[in-house]
Amino acid sequence: MTLCKEKLSISDLVEVFRSGCKTEELIGLEYERLPINKYTKESVSYYGDFGVCNILKKFAKIDNWDYIEDNNQIIGLKKIHDTITLEPGSQVELSIEPQKTVKDLKNKVDLINASLINIFDKYDVSLLNYGIYPKTTYKNIELIPKQRYKYMANYLWGILSDVMMRETAGIQVGIDFKNEEDAIRKFNLANKISPFITAICANSKIRGGVSTGYKSFRALAWLYTDNDRCGFATKLKQDMSFEDYVKILLDIPLIFIIRNGSYIFVDGKINFNQFIQNGYEGFDAEMEDFMLHANLFFPEIRLRNFIEIRNHDCMKEEYMYSLLTLYKGLFYNSDALSQVEELMKNITYNDILEFRYNVPRFGLKTSVKGINISDISKEIFKISQISLKSKNDTDEDFIYPLMNLNKKDLTPGDLP
Repeated sequence: MTLCKEKLSISDLVEVFRSGCKTEELIGLEYERLPINKYTKESVSYYGDFGVCNILKKFAKIDNWDYIEDNNQIIGLKKIHDTITLEPGSQVELSIEPQKTVKDLKNKVDLINASLINIFDKYDVSLLNYGIYPKTTYKNIELIPKQRYKYMANYLWGILSDVMMRETAGIQVGIDFKNEEDAIRKFNLANKISPFITAICANSKIRGGVSTGYKSFRALAWLYTDNDRCGFATKLKQDMSFEDYVKILLDIPLIFIIRNGSYIFVDGKINFNQFIQNGYEGFDAEMEDFMLHANLFFPEIRLRNFIEIRNHDCMKEEYMYSLLTLYKGLFYNSDALSQVEELMKNITYNDILEFRYNVPRFGLKTSVKGINISDISKEIFKISQISLKSKNDTDEDFIYPLMNLNKKDLTPGDLP
């Protein structure tokens, strides 16, 4: 007799996030850069002898990294807990094992860069710290041969979804939580301050070789990429729970599932809840399907077994470490959290939406109902810096490059 497999339950899925509760307070980093030809400034393809794939092969051999493959194609490298992976348009993403201090993260990045940048340089390729390819646009950028990217490109709707996938580069920061209440508190606050941080990090005004009139064209691209799975994950409900987040994921259309290495394109015909209840073409929903589905949800702030903050243009490393330190000062000090909550208490969800839609164009000059991005951003930095100083945090000095730029109402993209 064959036993019927039990359907996935809400409690099964909630446990994915509950398992993230931890006593540690580490910082995670994912850091995308743009491979461009040193002389022409055009994007560098995945393919060919001078392509990104071949360069990564050379680096792996020299520095003893293992291949990450998809259908026998190299799509990245791994070494213990660190990875170098490729985004759809060959953007090079460095993902570092979470660390206790920003200094430790910097040391790991420096160690990897010492070899990685040298190899790329031998092929006349620079890894550009910028939020968008400054010269090449998506029509001239081939997708790398990662199967999921083909299906994503065919599915994601929105007039700038191709720009987002093939042209842009960002920084993602990972923050830990102690329990469900702590997770929701940090998640809501990260969402609420996200337009202000997007403005602080604006660094993608040059696209196609010309000034676009936008401070962050990358942020603009995300505004017009599949509203079913981008934007804000919730309406900042104070009584939100892990279960509420799971229910949001259940309502999102399903793009594809994978069975035995083969992709089954669902094309949004059903959402994940319908998949659990009724299956799809004879396949039942499994936990691996849910994990994949959750990873194909792209809000500004994403809940995983940590909080992933995703709304930053790539920028010079000194500013990146300032950003990491800013979050450390805010999210790992209860007093600082309370102060930012007080600062933001009169800003509504609709205000946040309006800020998000105006920040790509106006950056720090954005104003909504008399509330200025510039004024709030300075207060956010001040709260974080005081928090770090109160704890004698050895990372404090990292906050100043971006903080000092912000004091002048400048962003990384305003610099020559």
